[in-house]
Amino acid sequence: MISIDNYIAGEITPPTDGKYLENHNPATGKVYSEVASSSSSDVERAVAAASAAYPLWKNKSREERAAYLKKIASLIERDFEELSKAECIDNGKPIKVCKLVDIPRSQHNLEYFADEILNLNPEKFSKEEAGENTVHYSPLGVVGIISPWNLPLYLFTWKIAPALAAGNTVVAKPSEVTPMTAYLFAKLCIEAGLPPGVLNIVHGLGQNVGDAITSHPQIKAVSFTGSTATGKIVAKKCAESLKKYSLEMGGKNPNIIFADCDFKAALSTTLRSSFANQGQICLCGSRIFVERPIYSKFKDALLEKMKTLRQGDPLDENTSQGAVVSKEHYQKILSCLEVAKTEGGEILAGGGPAKMSGENSNGYFIEPTLIEGLSNNCQTNREEIFGPVATIIPFDDEEEVISMANTSEYGLSGTIWSQDLEKAERVALQIDSGVLWINTWLMRDLRTPFGGMKASGRGREGGLYGLKFFSEMKNICINI
Repeated sequence: MISIDNYIAGEITPPTDGKYLENHNPATGKVYSEVASSSSSDVERAVAAASAAYPLWKNKSREERAAYLKKIASLIERDFEELSKAECIDNGKPIKVCKLVDIPRSQHNLEYFADEILNLNPEKFSKEEAGENTVHYSPLGVVGIISPWNLPLYLFTWKIAPALAAGNTVVAKPSEVTPMTAYLFAKLCIEAGLPPGVLNIVHGLGQNVGDAITSHPQIKAVSFTGSTATGKIVAKKCAESLKKYSLEMGGKNPNIIFADCDFKAALSTTLRSSFANQGQICLCGSRIFVERPIYSKFKDALLEKMKTLRQGDPLDENTSQGAVVSKEHYQKILSCLEVAKTEGGEILAGGGPAKMSGENSNGYFIEPTLIEGLSNNCQTNREEIFGPVATIIPFDDEEEVISMANTSEYGLSGTIWSQDLEKAERVALQIDSGVLWINTWLMRDLRTPFGGMKASGRGREGGLYGLKFFSEMKNICINI
């Protein structure tokens, strides 16, 4: 039995109370490791270590901090196979997704911010009647990171990299559901010689570790990715102590397909954008809107395309659909499918547990599901399911689909398919979402701002936007 312990003050250390949680392999349903069930006392130790390390770390040059990030990135590259397998087993996602997306992006996050910090320079403004003004950026101090289970190492590094690059020290809480790669990452930090206390990783439950991070008076900012319900709690806790906070939360994203789309490209990408990572990506297009002239054709083609999704053992390189992350989440998704049926939804494909055999017979597998016949305002189309479930709805014109897309309380992303780029951009500008893709999905330039509107988030990550969140701004004005 592997024990996943905390990383505090440069050492792998057990939780103060000696308590552990069971960690399950989603594909088998079996416990395969245990993870530290830490308490506020462990967070106190981590904050003390981060505070002690801060003066040394902030005074290192940007180039020195970048060198540490690049060293860790090189170790991720070296351990690519081990990390991919670990992520697959811990999360239930297909190993080919780990190899194509999760682990390469984790490495790239570190490399990117190691380079991008060199672009965060003082900004100068000069005007005779207003003097010469220079905006300087400096680190905040000790910051908190709370990352989710759906892209464990990917989103963990996405937050840690800019925080460290900007000169902060970090107390981080990975999801207790998928802690393995954060634990392995800690070992890489030790190997890379990262100074003790610069990064501290505390495992455990949100109500214990997360609450202690968000309410700790010495933590200056919190970056959170997770559910909207939890994000509201984080925001309230941070507001009580006037902390900065950045929230990347849920999504119920529209995928708008006009009749003049590139049909083949829209079809293949819609399959991916609806069901990638078992639908457990906040950017998945779970509401598919299709213009009426091609609605039946597109629906039939999508159903046929769904038959190519191979569900099976996540460790099999040929698997395209793995298990959902936990038994709790599995049961939640199944209950959402029952709600869809009571609302009058017609299950066109899937609709229940996927029957597996052998070692995977007790795993948390759900069939990729497509539902028709639901109103745009029903619970199924309003609430985030976060599973391999999509609905399909016809529309008649731009005005109607814009209205339907904006009905949701969420506003994270959206996708628009049309060969009329003027129309597509016109529609995109009217969709209340932070990220809009035209004729593509999940194409990312890390320099651009990432985040949502409405119940999907506060603040932006990525590029200089992320570095500035983790920085204090000071303006110095000289009378010239």
